[in-house]
Amino acid sequence: MANESVQKTLGVALVLCVVCAVVVSSAAVMLRPTQEANKLLDLSKNVLIAAGLFQDNVTQMSEINTLFEQFEQRVVDLRTKRLLTADEVAVVAADNQLNFGQYDQRKAAKDPSLSMALTDAQDIASINRREHYALIYLLRSEAGIDRIILPVHGYGLWSTLYGFIALEGDGNTVSGITFYEHSETAGLGGEVDNPSWKAKWQGKRIYDDQGQVAMRVMKGSVDPNGASADYQVDGLSGATLTSRGVENMIGYWLGDEGYGPILKNFNG
Repeated sequence: MANESVQKTLGVALVLCVVCAVVVSSAAVMLRPTQEANKLLDLSKNVLIAAGLFQDNVTQMSEINTLFEQFEQRVVDLRTKRLLTADEVAVVAADNQLNFGQYDQRKAAKDPSLSMALTDAQDIASINRREHYALIYLLRSEAGIDRIILPVHGYGLWSTLYGFIALEGDGNTVSGITFYEHSETAGLGGEVDNPSWKAKWQGKRIYDDQGQVAMRVMKGSVDPNGASADYQVDGLSGATLTSRGVENMIGYWLGDEGYGPILKNFNG
C-alpha cells in the first residue's frame, strides 16, 4: 500500500489511537490505588490540621497515619441527626453499597439516592444538595472527648470552600479551622488559608445562651471589648462575599440543618 494512500493513513491513525487508549487505561487502573491512598492521606492531614495536631516536619505517610489513628471515625445520619452505631453503619453500608472507609461525601451529595435537594430557605450555604451521611472525627482522652472535627463546605465568591472545623469537647468552643480546597481570589478571599486569620478562630464560641448559632465573620475588625466578641472573627479585608460565605457555611453546618442537634445532645 502506498505511503500516501488514505487507507494507510487511517490505518496508522487507528493503530496509534488503540495503543494510546490501552496505555492511558492501563495507567489509570494501575495508579488508582495510589490515588485513593493519597486522597485518604490528604483527608487525614487536614483533620490533623484542624485539630491542631499537625506539624510541618511531619511529612511521611506513616507518621500522618499514626497521628490520625488517635481519632475515632463516626458516621452521622444528617436526616435523623444521630450518630449511628456500628450495627447501624453496617446496615446502611450494605443497603447502599457503601464503604465508609473510602466514603466520598462530595460524590454522595451529587447522588439523588444518597442526598437531598435543599430549598432556598434551607440552603444558606449555597450547596444545593446535602448528603444523607457525613463522617466526623472524635479525639478522646481519659477525661472524655477533647476534639470534635466536622467537615464543612459552602460557597464563597467564586467557589465552594471545603474544610474542617474542630470544636473542643463542649461542642461549642472552636479549637481550629482549615480549608483544603477553594478557588477564592488570591490575597483577598484566598486569605482563608492564612494561618494568622485561622488562628483568630481559636477560642471563639459558636452557640449563644439560647443555643442559637451566634458565630459571625465581621466586616472589619472585632471590638475585643464588645459584648459579642467571643462570637466574632475579623473579616477578610477586601473579601466581603467570601467572609459572608464562611459565616453562612458555619451557620448552616452548625445549625439545625447540619450538626447542631447532634452537638446539643452529644454524648459520644
